[in-house]
Amino acid sequence: MELRHLRYFIAVAENGGFAKAALFLHVAQSAISEQIRDLEGELGVALFDRKNRRIRLTDHGEQFLEDAHAVLASADKAISNVQKSLRGEIGTLTIGFFVGGTGTFFPGLIKEFRHRFKNVQVSLVEMAPGMQHRALQSGVIDIGFTRPVQPVDAAVLRSEHFQTEPICAVLLKSHRLAKKRSLFIRELADEPFVLNDRKYSPAVFDKVITLCTEAGFSPRIGATATVGPGVIALVEAGEGVAILPRGSRALGSEELVFIPLADRAAYADLVIAWCPQHESPVLRSFLELARKKRKKSTAVSG
Repeated sequence: MELRHLRYFIAVAENGGFAKAALFLHVAQSAISEQIRDLEGELGVALFDRKNRRIRLTDHGEQFLEDAHAVLASADKAISNVQKSLRGEIGTLTIGFFVGGTGTFFPGLIKEFRHRFKNVQVSLVEMAPGMQHRALQSGVIDIGFTRPVQPVDAAVLRSEHFQTEPICAVLLKSHRLAKKRSLFIRELADEPFVLNDRKYSPAVFDKVITLCTEAGFSPRIGATATVGPGVIALVEAGEGVAILPRGSRALGSEELVFIPLADRAAYADLVIAWCPQHESPVLRSFLELARKKRKKSTAVSG
C-alpha cells in the first residue's frame, strides 16, 4: 500500500465517483479504478458499493476513510517537519554561556530566537569558557558565548568576534586606590592578585599575565577561582585584587569598586564559537539572527 492509493481512495470517496475524482486529480479514470481495485484486493474488503449508478462507501470504506485521512495528515506533517528542519525552524539548540560574559545583546537575542523559532527547543547551559571549548568539540553544547578560542582548539572550532569590553581592577572600597577614576596595572604591582584559574578561563588569565609583564612585573598570585563569582568573593574576603572584564560588574557587591585600567591593551573579547563538525540548520538559523543583532547593535553604537 502506498500513499498514492490513499489519495486516490479519498478523492473517489469525497467526489462521489471515479469520473469526478479523475478530473480532480488530473489523472486518467482507468488509472484510478486500477489503483482502487489493487487497494481493495490488498485489504480483502470492498470499500465502495458499486450496485447503484452513484457509488457510495461501504461500512468498511467509511472506517478506512477516517484512517486514511489520519495517515495522510501524519505524512504531510512529516514532510512539513523535514522542510522546517532543513530551514532550521525545528530541532534543538544547546547554548553555552558564562555569567558576566554574555554581553548586552544576549538576553534579547535569546528571546527573539525563541519567538521566531517556536519549534526549536533551546537549552541554556552555564559553563566557564575553557569548559565550553571542550563541550563544543564533544557536542555537549552546540554554540557558546565565550572568550577567544585558544590555538590548540582553533583547528576544530570556528568563532566570530562579537564584543570587546574594557578590563577593570576590582578592589575593596576601603582600598587606597578605590577612589581613582582609572589606573594603570603597574600601580597594583605590590598587591596580591586573585585570578581566574587558567584551566577554566585561559583568555582572561593570559591577558592579566600579559598586562603585568608589559608593565614590568610578575603578579603575585594570592588565590585563584574557577569562575568569576569565585574571584569576586575572594576579593571581597580581602584575598587580593582582581583584574576582570567590565561585564563582571554584574557579579559585584556594594563592598567593591570596578576601576577601568588605562593600559592600552586592557580589553577582553567576547566571541561566539561552534564546531563545524556538529553544525546543523538550527545552528545556522541562530548564527544568522545573532549576526543581524550584532550588526544592528554596532550600527546603533557607531
